[in-house]
Amino acid sequence: MIPAPFGLRYNETPTSQGELRARAQVLGQTEVNGGGICMMKCSQCGADLPDGAKFCHACGEEQEGTVGSGKGKSSGRVGYSEKIHDPAFQKYLKNTNRWSSIFAGGLAVIAVVGFFIAGETGAGGMENPESLYIGLGIGGMFLAIAFFQILGRKRSSTWDGVVTDRVVKQKRRKQSTGGDKNDYRWVNYTEYTVEIRSDSGKKHSIVVDDDDTLYNYYQVGDRVRHHGGLNSFEKYDKSRDSIIFCNACATKCDIGHDVCFRCGCPLLK
Repeated sequence: MIPAPFGLRYNETPTSQGELRARAQVLGQTEVNGGGICMMKCSQCGADLPDGAKFCHACGEEQEGTVGSGKGKSSGRVGYSEKIHDPAFQKYLKNTNRWSSIFAGGLAVIAVVGFFIAGETGAGGMENPESLYIGLGIGGMFLAIAFFQILGRKRSSTWDGVVTDRVVKQKRRKQSTGGDKNDYRWVNYTEYTVEIRSDSGKKHSIVVDDDDTLYNYYQVGDRVRHHGGLNSFEKYDKSRDSIIFCNACATKCDIGHDVCFRCGCPLLK
């Protein structure tokens, strides 16, 4: 039989705050106010934190899980979520396409009007109708970009695949330091790549610079589903995860939440 902690007998009700803290510390948790408020320990430095805290106020370490109420424990499930059929996703796509069109249309109008005025005033040695033609060309380019973005979302398909590899590479690139093309410096960066092969055999890659969040989120062998329109991936097994990415706007959320705090779409957990 395991001895009772700090001289407390089993089935004995502690009566003082000191006894409450002594018993709770053995369990890795601090209870105060008669057990009404729970605390947890930072996994990195051991500082006292409110139960369910996401980050340590002392060292800044992200907390993967908690003891006590279980707020930090994974509530993800095994299997693809049926919430993908929620009307919120269709509304999100509709709004995204609409705002893409509005934004591109606004830029096109600004380009046409701006170059027309420049041609009328002779700014930069430009004259109409040549200046107007340039504005129409640039405006048309903005509209074409928005059109192909919307078309790409509509044509993207849903497919299943598996994570086949994860690669980390140290690279460097040129970064401009002035107006002249020869004014640049070399900048080192880390490239994180997650390679996915669809069930049809096609290879896909998720590439992120200087951020290993997605790299650590996916493991080799994970089954994933690419959702058409959203162009995002959903893991099949989310039972061990503490975070989840919104499949609409890609915001990183806590696995315990049901909807994305940024766009309001359901989290596919």
